[in-house]
Formats: sequence, C-alpha cells, structure tokens
Amino acid sequence: MVKKRITSQDVADLANVSRTTVSLVLNDVSGTNISPATRQNVRQAAKTLGYIPNATAKALATQRAQAIGLIMTRSQHHIASDTFLPQILGGLLDVVKEHKFRLLIETVEEERQERTYLELAQAKHIDGMILLTPRIDDKGFEKLEEVGVPAVLMGKLPNSSLYSVDVDNRSAARQAVRRLIKIGHSKIACIANAPASYSAALERVLGYQDILAEVGISFNKRLVRYADFSPQSGFDSMQSLLSSGEEFSAVFVASDNVAMGVKAALRKAELSIPDDISMIGFDDIPWAAYADPPLTTVRLPAQKMASEACLLLLALMKGNKPEKRNLVLDTQLIVRKSCREHNIG
Repeated sequence: MVKKRITSQDVADLANVSRTTVSLVLNDVSGTNISPATRQNVRQAAKTLGYIPNATAKALATQRAQAIGLIMTRSQHHIASDTFLPQILGGLLDVVKEHKFRLLIETVEEERQERTYLELAQAKHIDGMILLTPRIDDKGFEKLEEVGVPAVLMGKLPNSSLYSVDVDNRSAARQAVRRLIKIGHSKIACIANAPASYSAALERVLGYQDILAEVGISFNKRLVRYADFSPQSGFDSMQSLLSSGEEFSAVFVASDNVAMGVKAALRKAELSIPDDISMIGFDDIPWAAYADPPLTTVRLPAQKMASEACLLLLALMKGNKPEKRNLVLDTQLIVRKSCREHNIG
C-alpha cells in the first residue's frame, strides 16, 4: 500500500487553521499577526504528522529561492581537472547547510559573461551569488553593481565596489620567490596559474617581478609563462621554457594544480626536483604534502575564504552592509623538500 503524502492541508486540519496560516508559520514569514499559541499549535501539528514543507511552496511564500549560486568564469574542462575546487565547495557547504540554503553551481562562458549574471539574477533561481576567479576584463560585474544583486567576489577586481574575500596574492608571491633567492637562486622562472586577464594570476606575476627588482635581479620576460589552470597547461608551459634555451635553476609555479603538469614535464626531460630544478607552488592542495618530493608551496586558506564569502553574502542578502568591504586573509609559506640550496659558484 502506498503511503499517503502529508500535505499542508492535513496540518491545517489538525491545527484547525487555514492553509495560509500554516504556510506563514512554517516559512517564518515576518510581519504577520499570528499569536504565539497558534504558531506553537501549527508547529506541533506539523511535527505530529511528519510534514516537510515543499521547497517550491516555501520559495513562493517567502519570495526567496533559499539558494545561492557559485558562479565560475571558467570552462567545464578546467573545472574537471581542478583539485583546488573541492576545498572551495567544502567551505561553502559548511555554511549553506547550517543556514538551510541550497548551493547551485553555474559556469559562465567568456563571451556571455555580461548577459549570464543578469539572467541568473533576474530568473530568481538564486538569492545571491559568489563569483569565483574574476577576470579583469569582465563587464558583467558592472551590471550586477548597477542592479544591486547581492554578490561577493572570491578574488578582487580593480575599481569594483563589490564586497570581496581574497588573499594578498602579490605579497604571497614575493614571499615564495624570496625563499628561492635566499637559498641561492638568481635565475628563476615563473609559471602563472592562469592568463593575465585573471586578477590573481596578474598579481602573482607582479609579486615575482617585485622581489627580483628588490634584490637587483634583472627581470627576463622570456622566463615567464601563463598557464591555464590545468596540469596540461603546466606541462606545456614547462616544455616551452625548456625548449627556449633560457637558463633557470628554479621555478615559481603559481598553482599546485598547474605544478603537477610542470613536474611531469621535468620528469619527461629527465630533470629531477630538486637536484636539477627547485620548485615552489601555490595553494597547498592536499596532494602537495605527499608528492615526491613533498612540494614547498604557499598555503592559501581555501575553505576559510569560501565560508567567509558565504557568510558575507548571507549578510548582504539580509540587507546588512558589513563595515569591511574587502576581507584579506593570511597565507603561509610551507617549506618542504622541493627546493635545494643552489651553489652560486
């Protein structure tokens, strides 16, 4: 025998109230003139019957979708190979579950960025959005600011008034390259995590240039490559460096995910880490500590960044205006065994 599905009408009948009252009470709709005794009566009836409110009905009653969107300006190919993303998702899910929201994930094609953000917002499938890996040339963010959609950047953009959570990518890159210089390296290559149109990639390359200038090492643009998030792009970037004829004894790779491909390219060329080439990564994804050799890298607090961005978004969705518009979290250089002292003589 099929068990009858409990409806809001069943709750209304047991509590001796209208279905509208049941909806208003169970969805915590504010501004209603319902007595505490009636509210308690409705909740007790729902509990007795084992009634679970329908998500669609709840959205209609509250005029909210009870969902936030994680919007990624990257291709699905990049996302599939990204070992950094699970940490972001973990941080978001910690918060959305606690606050009884749903998390929707959307990718935005580069040529449709401006339209897609507004379409997502106007369709009311989400109440707010977290924007991951923003591009400097993305005009869609300006439209979001104009229409007042609650949105938080994970990253930062010049001249943007959106709230953001990020790390100081430039300072972190300086710290990483300073470590290589300290142990005797002066010919240091740099492989960015992404094209220069992504703000984090540009900031990390600028940090690399900063520290070279600080210690008097000439910047050689032929030692810089821009990867594209994936291990394959790291492999291709390192092969390009090796075939260029430029000498280098160390490489700063601004993404551990990209560094996996760099490592494979060095192995294919029969070069050893750190005996032939020292390497420092960025992110400290889970495999970094277990690589052979364990990877020296910049630890980026991915889960904390995600959870802080989510909490900030929830505050904005409630109509609050947090005092701090741009939250910057700390990074830490984790020294392992992928670097060795370079004999300058």
